Amino acid sequence: MRILVIEDDREAGAYLVKGLTESGHRVDLAEHGRTGLDIARSESFDAMIVDRMLPGIDGLSIIAALRAAKNQTPVLVLSALADVDERVKGLRAGCDDYLGKPFAFSELLARLEALTRRSSAETKLQLADLEMDLLARTVTRTGQTIELLPREFRLLEYLMRNAGHIVTRTMLLEKVWDHHFDPQTNVIDVHISRLRQKIDRGFSSPLLHTIRGSGYTLRA
Repeated sequence: MRILVIEDDREAGAYLVKGLTESGHRVDLAEHGRTGLDIARSESFDAMIVDRMLPGIDGLSIIAALRAAKNQTPVLVLSALADVDERVKGLRAGCDDYLGKPFAFSELLARLEALTRRSSAETKLQLADLEMDLLARTVTRTGQTIELLPREFRLLEYLMRNAGHIVTRTMLLEKVWDHHFDPQTNVIDVHISRLRQKIDRGFSSPLLHTIRGSGYTLRA
């Protein structure tokens, strides 16, 4: 899954990013309320973890703004304000679950998985006969299981989320490898080649295409 964490406490944010990444998820972190809202509005996520008290704009206001814009991404609120009245405020603002601080990471992960199961349609990607289940972390084409390494899975997920559009090398470096510069290696070419072998070889029509001088695109 792709998860947005909006948390201004650097230690807590790093803890969440580390734990979620080790659990196989892709994580984006925002340390300011306004920044987090802008990211949530401009990009697609499977779930969000939002701190209640944030600089710029508080967590409940972020959720209310998203719900007003018809953004139904599942949201788990984290907060030291965890009595009944505060939890009720959070749920009424539009959050899907509310977890008090301090918390056990195993409980947070279980709650997050429960939230995403409720909106399973949003955790599955499909292009033609290629299907990706973001919760089970499986990929199939015409019903045949395709085994992918973690980086290949992340690469395919990004391509599927941008199906029909040209994805540049710079975009892949930033979103899949978390590099904000070109390390002058053939890492992208190697992974694209491996991915193409796995999702296209032996099937009736290719889905992964190279656009010379521009990048790559996934299309039927």
